[in-house]
Amino acid sequence: MSYSYLFKYIIIGDTGVGKSCLLLQFTDKRFQPVHDLTIGVEFGARMISVQDDTQIKLQIWDTAGQESFRSITRSYYRGAAGALLVYDITRRDTFQHLGRWLEEAKQHAHPNMAILLIGNKNDLEHRRAVTTEEGKAFADANGLLFLETSAKTAYNVEQAFLQTAESIYAKIKSGEIDVSNESNGIKVGMTQSGQLNLGAGNKRQNACC
Repeated sequence: MSYSYLFKYIIIGDTGVGKSCLLLQFTDKRFQPVHDLTIGVEFGARMISVQDDTQIKLQIWDTAGQESFRSITRSYYRGAAGALLVYDITRRDTFQHLGRWLEEAKQHAHPNMAILLIGNKNDLEHRRAVTTEEGKAFADANGLLFLETSAKTAYNVEQAFLQTAESIYAKIKSGEIDVSNESNGIKVGMTQSGQLNLGAGNKRQNACC
């Protein structure tokens, strides 16, 4: 299927917070209660539509949270247009480690990368260890988007990926992101008519496959 832009995403956060389950729910609309730990990086893709029915292809890299794979994860920050930074609302330690993840993202990623903070597993309200207000306050203090989600019930999962894409697309429209520079994690695609998409912020004709 044709698309106007391809956005590369990276999903980051501690091990066991539900990163792989979020990706699976978004791409396959299913929940896998028992999931092996991600070894290195897993991949998923899906088409979405933003604002004015512009077709966007999301290329999503789900990274391992273990320290032993951190060097592999770092290489995927480069050329990422968006990041989902995930913590588990039932495990306070995963929330406390957000600062470290954010610092790493800022060191290795493009400064224009859109970051959405996700408090996952909000279906486990009875085990909540981090309040919604704390998550929102951290996001506000660091200039991040914020949502609570449940990979199990699919609550806000679609919205998390879509809201990040809307933020990136708005930067393209405003000219803040130059889509001719692929280090931004964006590739220009072909429209339905087979013509190259020449949206705002695109400085040169640059077709991609």
